[in-house]
Amino acid sequence: MIEGVGVDIVSVERVRKLYQRFGSKFLRKIFSEEEISYSFNHSNPFPHLAARFAVKEAVIKALKKPKGLTFKDIKVVNNTDGSPKVVLPENFRKKILISISHEKKYTVAFVVVIPY
Repeated sequence: MIEGVGVDIVSVERVRKLYQRFGSKFLRKIFSEEEISYSFNHSNPFPHLAARFAVKEAVIKALKKPKGLTFKDIKVVNNTDGSPKVVLPENFRKKILISISHEKKYTVAFVVVIPY
């Protein structure tokens, strides 16, 4: 049974400009250390940061803006095969399926919420 869906598109340039303006303060407010490390291990970290930002927005939409859940609480990590997955705090007992797509200027994320 599907409990919710969410989609979001993010401009890679917007994320780059936020980083240029606010630096690590922006990163620490939105992303986990693991997400920051993963993104900055690439020659261009901004598509990867934008993808994670899009996932976080899509998760919030799919969960219908739950109280007490922040961007930083939603973690996008990679499985051993490299595919992305969402990790939520334990009190949010939901399984999140995600798909991310990158393009030069934009990244999009699609999320489906199903019960455990």
